[in-house]
Amino acid sequence: MTKAIVKMLASTRTRSETGFEKILSDIETCTVYGGQRKKQLKPFLPGQEELLQREYDHTDVLCRIVQSHPGFADEMIACLWQIKEIGLTLSRSLSQTLSVVELFDIKTFLLRTSDLRRMLEQEVGPAPEDYRLRDTDPLLDRLDPSGERIDTFYIYDAFSPVLAELRKEKRQLELELRRIQKEIRSSLENRWGFRMTPKCELPVPKADKALIELAAGLPQLYKADEDYMTVVYAIAPNTEMDSIRRQQDVLEASIEAEENAVCLALTAEVAQWEKDLRYNCGIVGNLDFGLGKARYAVSRRCVRPQISSIHTLEIEKGRNLLVEEILAAKKKDYCPVDVELATGVTAITGANMGGKTISLKMMGQVALLVQYGLYVPCESARVGLSNYVHILVGDGQNMQRGLSSFGSEMEELREILDNALERSLILIDEIASGTNPTEGLALTKSFIGYFSGKPYITVITTHFDHATVGERIVNLQVRGLSGADFDKLYRELSHANRRERIEIISKYTDYRLVRIDRMDQVPREALNIAGMLGVYPEIIEEAKRFLA
Repeated sequence: MTKAIVKMLASTRTRSETGFEKILSDIETCTVYGGQRKKQLKPFLPGQEELLQREYDHTDVLCRIVQSHPGFADEMIACLWQIKEIGLTLSRSLSQTLSVVELFDIKTFLLRTSDLRRMLEQEVGPAPEDYRLRDTDPLLDRLDPSGERIDTFYIYDAFSPVLAELRKEKRQLELELRRIQKEIRSSLENRWGFRMTPKCELPVPKADKALIELAAGLPQLYKADEDYMTVVYAIAPNTEMDSIRRQQDVLEASIEAEENAVCLALTAEVAQWEKDLRYNCGIVGNLDFGLGKARYAVSRRCVRPQISSIHTLEIEKGRNLLVEEILAAKKKDYCPVDVELATGVTAITGANMGGKTISLKMMGQVALLVQYGLYVPCESARVGLSNYVHILVGDGQNMQRGLSSFGSEMEELREILDNALERSLILIDEIASGTNPTEGLALTKSFIGYFSGKPYITVITTHFDHATVGERIVNLQVRGLSGADFDKLYRELSHANRRERIEIISKYTDYRLVRIDRMDQVPREALNIAGMLGVYPEIIEEAKRFLA
């Protein structure tokens, strides 16, 4: 019976263990649309190699900009930061009249997308389809009738000749009202000798009883305001002023009605462009996320992989980005690893502290990055897409459920067996390490035998050297301390404390992988390391006799 297609390429735990989720979260976006594009990222699966190549072609464009013209890239980033989400506004434009604030948001979006389109045309000529913004300048011209192209929005007179005339009448009435008030102010000042403010107000200290009495008795003034120290008098309305204000009220209602009519007309035009604007929202997301990918790739020295039609994973000088970041913080160098994986089982042996798990995670990291169209941390890579990727490392989640280390491991192995498909990539760290060595060796050999007959790429790290014998099994060994300068190493260890000793051994360890053809080629380094870390010589010698 044919297995059903799994719902996802890799589980959340696999994405986390390989470091993929952390890398994805570290890719920065500026806009809501870029964040959505990153959140909706889907893997490329076997048969979608051409689509993946196109994705890389598009990323190449932005990588060249980031590398060759960083200032230009910064301008694009600054532009993207100013773009707000307009989805709800576009929806409202189909059924409701947009407010001035909403029309301002639309205008700002149009300004920034126009800037981006111009930048791309200037830098790369015709942009790739995924980055090609539609020309919406006709709508921008409508929302910006003055052509100033600045980040403001107002219901300009240019929107409506009727509105322009109404506002002109309003200004004339305001001038007439100020003229009348000024005449009354001048008359009062000339007759009574006090000075009023430009607003035609007379502030009087409460201590000045005489002036308060005078102002209160003048029919041209009324008490407009009062606090604990001052009484403020203002020019009282008269018949002429009341008439002007009634005309102003009528004009205000007419102006408001005409402004609403303008907003309605502009909303209708925005609605006509709704599909184009939504399309450009998607392009902004592509550009934003694409620039984030490019900046991340350039800053981490990641490269575009070669995509193969056959199932393979070939990595030259691969690096685990998360571990590299930790080492860099400690001013330490990462030791890159080469690996060539094909269908069948590859077994990696070596003592603890040899970096087997880090290399295993690096393989999964590179594979997942490729599947999601991201650049990879190595000098070069050739990758054939997988249908299913799973890494088994540790048991933290299952321990919380009360399962033993061995039990949780067996449970997850069953999950792998149930979900694995043709062109699966399966990465397993230390099968059966949580049970007794005899049964552990038997289970390891059995699992290796099972996977060696499947159309999967399987990588297994193990301490059981003799479990990895077989025609379809490739054996790799961590170089470890085989090429170390032991005289220099022991001199450094002799003056070091416990923590320093571990770091010194790590410094002298060569984490590269080397292929071995016979089990007698496997170096025995666990005893050496144990001795270097202070285990008593008599214990080490007794262990060597057991090995013999």
